[in-house]
Amino acid sequence: MIPSSVGLAELRQRIDELTRFLAATLSIANAHTVEFYTHDVWSRFVAVSPEEVLTAIGASGHQGAPQLQNQSGSIEQRRTTFGFCQDTNRLLDAHELLRAAKAHSLPGLGVCTSRDELLEALRRKPSELGIELEPDEFMNTKKSHEVQSMAEVVDCLAKRCGVKQESFVIDVGSGKGYLSSFLSLQHGLRVFGIDSSSTNTHGAQERNRKVKKFSKVYQKHRKAAKGEVEHQVVTEIKDEEDESQKDKLQTPDSKPIEEFFLSAMSLEVMQSGRTSPSSLTDEERQRRKRENLERKALSRNGATSAVFSPLTSYVTAETELRELIDELEDAVLVGLHTCGDLAPSTLRMFAAKAELLAVCSVGCCYNKLSEEFEPDAQDCSRGAFGFPLSQHLRRHSWFCGRNARMSACLALERVAVGHGIQMDSLFYRAVLHVILRDHYGTYKSEKRVGNVYSKAKSFVDYVRRALCKLDLDDSQLSDGDIQRYHDAHVSRQPEIRAFNLLKVTLAPCIEGLILLDRLCYLKEQDKGSFATLVQLFDPLLSPRCYAVVALKN
Repeated sequence: MIPSSVGLAELRQRIDELTRFLAATLSIANAHTVEFYTHDVWSRFVAVSPEEVLTAIGASGHQGAPQLQNQSGSIEQRRTTFGFCQDTNRLLDAHELLRAAKAHSLPGLGVCTSRDELLEALRRKPSELGIELEPDEFMNTKKSHEVQSMAEVVDCLAKRCGVKQESFVIDVGSGKGYLSSFLSLQHGLRVFGIDSSSTNTHGAQERNRKVKKFSKVYQKHRKAAKGEVEHQVVTEIKDEEDESQKDKLQTPDSKPIEEFFLSAMSLEVMQSGRTSPSSLTDEERQRRKRENLERKALSRNGATSAVFSPLTSYVTAETELRELIDELEDAVLVGLHTCGDLAPSTLRMFAAKAELLAVCSVGCCYNKLSEEFEPDAQDCSRGAFGFPLSQHLRRHSWFCGRNARMSACLALERVAVGHGIQMDSLFYRAVLHVILRDHYGTYKSEKRVGNVYSKAKSFVDYVRRALCKLDLDDSQLSDGDIQRYHDAHVSRQPEIRAFNLLKVTLAPCIEGLILLDRLCYLKEQDKGSFATLVQLFDPLLSPRCYAVVALKN
């Protein structure tokens, strides 16, 4: 039996609870750190000291009564909603906000199916893996964790749907082909990887050729002495590489076999930007079509050693898969960290096409989602908007806002263990904004200066580098002038730290709404289908750890 999943009515109730919470708190998530001092963000949204917020975040959840000191100096009790004053909409009780945020995250709402429960229900009989290939032998720790965890779920979905080796798994946004290669090598599935970048496609094809060669050696010598395997693998890889690649390899005595395979998989190719079909030239369209046809012909004739078939195409919900894959039959649709609108497009495609029997989709880059009801939203040139998907949220014209979607990309678990946010960089950028206002009459610029901080030796150096990048004359400011701005604001640095930690606290709730919207959309399509959210990955290794998993009847 497939594990029970929250029903549509209950899911909508959970979404309503979450939107009520976010309606009261999104103002913090949508406040731009760049404008922190020029728009006096702290005073506008928070009525307590930054020390009190930092203490609450670092505490174990001690509850204090919401209090606000009035002008006469007495303590005045105020009614709060999620820690915010109902009269001023300013934060009065950080403890109450933190408790509410935890309750309105995906674990707090109780809407997810566990990975173990899903796998147990999907397996009709014990898994038969044959010779097991450890993914950490050709990927870094993060990618290895993601690929191994997701591939097992996809394999179970394929078996549950009756998708056999001659049928298909379609990996949308396949990138460098790590997941596709592992699905084919380890689980014996036939995989088509579709990516909009021809550079990625060519790189994946070359890497797959090397992985195939490694796989033959690896399986043949699995039980042989490790040193012998290393020697043969290294010899074959070195034969394939040019002189610049040879320089990057070391002798078998100095590196384990995992490192050599990682070198083979990490062929030096630059990932080109994703290009919309509307901006492609006729020549480029014809070239892509010709290359795709050649690859498919080679695959049918057995004349290629590729582990899977990489195809170049920009995928939207309207993409006709049968035009890309002539022999397409029943298939499982997958996407590992599909960027922005590609994740909702994957779900729309799954819902619309009868040949797609199951889907396992992990999205990322929420900041790149298009929102239909955002006040300054532009017409979506790539097709349908990415958010909201569900009729339930569309009826309410719900939107999050770009800054809130950027906040949703923050990693709460990583920040909790001391990683994830460069507070000094945010402080420098906010003070720079004050300088731009005072001396250059500008608040915004089209050029990014985010990478300037990593190169700067001091605040003065940072400002001069930033002004240069913005094409602004820095000669009107002396070093002393610049340093005085730093000194005038440094005592307020705890404000920016506390405020951004509040943003991090809200991140799981915003991400939760985006994912629940996707789940609700699938449940609205067919009440007989199974759809759920599953935490596939360890959030410390992979912050975007939730997958939307669905099966058709």
